[in-house]
Amino acid sequence: MNCVFLSRILLTVLLLTTQTFAAAETTLVAVATNFTQPMVKIAELFHQATGYTAKLSFGSSGKIASQLQNGAPFEVFLSADEDKPLKLEQTGVAVAGSRFTYAFGTLVLWSAQPGFVDDQGQILGSGAFKHLAVADPKLAPYGSAALAVLEEKGLQEKLQPLLVLGENIAQTHQFVSTGNAELGFVSLSQVIDNGKISQGSGWIVPSNLHAPIRQDAVLLENGTDNPAAIELMAFLKSPQARSIIEQYGYGLPK
Repeated sequence: MNCVFLSRILLTVLLLTTQTFAAAETTLVAVATNFTQPMVKIAELFHQATGYTAKLSFGSSGKIASQLQNGAPFEVFLSADEDKPLKLEQTGVAVAGSRFTYAFGTLVLWSAQPGFVDDQGQILGSGAFKHLAVADPKLAPYGSAALAVLEEKGLQEKLQPLLVLGENIAQTHQFVSTGNAELGFVSLSQVIDNGKISQGSGWIVPSNLHAPIRQDAVLLENGTDNPAAIELMAFLKSPQARSIIEQYGYGLPK
């Protein structure tokens, strides 16, 4: 009986150790939706290079930050701005000093219709459309940047009745790609291929028309003991990751 009992104890310990080891090989990562495509590729390279797995969850930066404040179990957060990671540090949800800029976002006015958007964005003042899709500025930094562009051009009041708000930049892109909105402000990463806008038509918004879209990553307190989370933070600064980030139209930090 004692041998059987001891065997059961050893088996239980082995199972718990195996489960803990398996959990340590995976990190839970919350990612702003504009960074979906590059992050999927980065996660693949990360796994090949380290053996660790990054399990990705995408959403608006505002919603993710709210979830984190309410105990969501993520270990790394890639935001579409710098403000939310900073606030998470200040409230103790994120590790102080772990925050860094991984990319600078590029805004584009885009339509699924070829030839519809000119390369200077003059269509905004033309009256040739009924719907303009914009990510909710309360949740998505790209939405805030879009409104800044309209204000800079003196068009915010005129176009306000035409705005269709997406919960995040992915939904905003969906509104335009399905034709529910003739055009909209999205992330260049959503419509770029081989360095060019791959479908439809678009105007890459000059960066001087809005504040820089500085996208910060931060290590969350949940990830402090997980080597996979720590390795992912380091991998985001690697030449492999930076190459992918640049391929999708983002600016790179110095």
